Amino acid sequence: MPVTSPFHGLSAFPPTPADSAGRVDTEALCRLLIPLCEAGVASIGLLGSTGIYAYLTREERLRAVKAAVECVNGRVPLVVGAGALRTDHALDLARDAEAAGADALLLAPMSYTPLTQEEAYQHFLAVAKATGLPLCIYNNPGTTHFTFSRELLQRLSDIETIKAVKMPLPADGDLLGELATLREKTNLEIGYSGDWGAAEALFAGADAWYSVIGGLLPRTPLALTKAAMAGNDGEARRLDGLLQPLWGVFKAYGSIRVVYMLAEHLLGVRAELPRPLLPLGPADHQRVLGTARPLIELERQSLL
Repeated sequence: MPVTSPFHGLSAFPPTPADSAGRVDTEALCRLLIPLCEAGVASIGLLGSTGIYAYLTREERLRAVKAAVECVNGRVPLVVGAGALRTDHALDLARDAEAAGADALLLAPMSYTPLTQEEAYQHFLAVAKATGLPLCIYNNPGTTHFTFSRELLQRLSDIETIKAVKMPLPADGDLLGELATLREKTNLEIGYSGDWGAAEALFAGADAWYSVIGGLLPRTPLALTKAAMAGNDGEARRLDGLLQPLWGVFKAYGSIRVVYMLAEHLLGVRAELPRPLLPLGPADHQRVLGTARPLIELERQSLL
């Protein structure tokens, strides 16, 4: 697969700073994006789950995309989330993103009434036809409660502009087997989310790591990604070891709560979780900060 693809390497997913009314702070967003560009991440995943896309209006999502395009200024490809409950709304979001200058789309099958495989296929087909941008399937059953069959992924991979899939970690841990099956059935670039399993996914041959912590503290995840993809298992495992304490608090509190707290602490930005999500309490805040402090220091040292 070409390394110029936005679906290859470390894709960093930053939080979207916003106030309690869901108004995006575009200046603060730019302050989060600049370090990602300077670190040299492969792509930026704007308005992913960590970017609270599901909680923002169309207008605020467009403001975020326009601000990000201006801030990034072509230095790093922008992959923009276009997920919505209604197909017509997803079409609007995809067209907005393309018109604003996004480089690629990320699409999750959001639903209230559970979707059938055919309904999901038609939804993706419609969005893929709405723009000329390459599209990544967002397979996130933990939030969407939709499971892609292998047959559906194969059908979707036959659509010209659908180029990649963002997979969750397999429940049985069989990354090698899953990757072999997906490569046999599809021509998609295959990446994984679930930060704590990223190293193993990359060792198994995944094309990308879609990273939550990479959207805030990118340099250690980026070094891990490069080492793993170059076959330097020892260095990649060393770096993953440094991240293990953080994976523990991700699992304990949910990664979104952790990174929003850290974003406010590190950059002094206003990054409120959308209600009904609640911020961490004082004791949990201190636990997370203590866990993240060594990584924060590593990030700062790499900038010297």
